Amino acid sequence: MTQGKRILFLGLGHFCVALGLVGAFLPLLPTTPFLLVATWAYGHASPRLRHWLWTHPRFGASIRAWHEHGVIGRKTKALSLSAMTLSCMVTWFVTDNPLAAIGQAVVLVCVGAFIVSRPEAPPRPTALSDPQ
Repeated sequence: MTQGKRILFLGLGHFCVALGLVGAFLPLLPTTPFLLVATWAYGHASPRLRHWLWTHPRFGASIRAWHEHGVIGRKTKALSLSAMTLSCMVTWFVTDNPLAAIGQAVVLVCVGAFIVSRPEAPPRPTALSDPQ
């Protein structure tokens, strides 16, 4: 990888971590999606920073669950759907352009459907039969 690409991936990773940290304190800004993008970007540029996110005490479990099993926890689903609903309502009442509000609603319904379709927990290990 060229040095320029590495710098771009590092910049994207740092930017997404910053947005994720802001999202940890602001209820309408998501945290985990930004950290997932940061993990991906760091995976291309810095194994050390990717490992830092992967093993982070607060966010590492969610990142690993997504990467390993496509899992989105129930609480995260509820918060995401609530934030998207609130966002649509605010847009509807604030904008003078109903097409913008409808467009946003259509996109967020699709995103919401994807979120709801994800499992809430990793699959349970199956018992292997004893070959005796």
